[in-house]
Amino acid sequence: MDWTLFALFLAACGAAAATGSMFPPDEWYRRLDKPAWTPPDWLFPIAWTLLYLALAVAAARVARLPDAHYALAFWAVQIALNTLWTPVFFGLRRMGAGLVVIGLLWLAVAGLLWALWPLDALSFWIVAPYLVWVSYAAALNASLRARNPDA
Repeated sequence: MDWTLFALFLAACGAAAATGSMFPPDEWYRRLDKPAWTPPDWLFPIAWTLLYLALAVAAARVARLPDAHYALAFWAVQIALNTLWTPVFFGLRRMGAGLVVIGLLWLAVAGLLWALWPLDALSFWIVAPYLVWVSYAAALNASLRARNPDA
């Protein structure tokens, strides 16, 4: 693995992660009616740290492969949408728009997995939990919107 590429991809993940500290859950979020399956707040930074590391490793592993163009394009789209969701949901408090962003994010992550599979099985498997997490987050976003139509 090229460690310089890893550092660059990790820096992109760090930029996405920074939105979480710029737009943290606040009193508005705490007051929302949440489903019983809402994870505790402490779980989010742990999960995202592991996912961002996995994303950077996977991208660095495939970046120099000859047929990696689709994987890298989907990687770029998913990190952009990942970066966008937090300010839309927590900053603007737009749960409907957040649902659109996370739906597009889900498609980008699915595309990333589709592109990774023929290139590098290990990269595919270390990114696969990300699709599970985004699916869970999308379901939570949808539930919050349905439970809090006036928020």
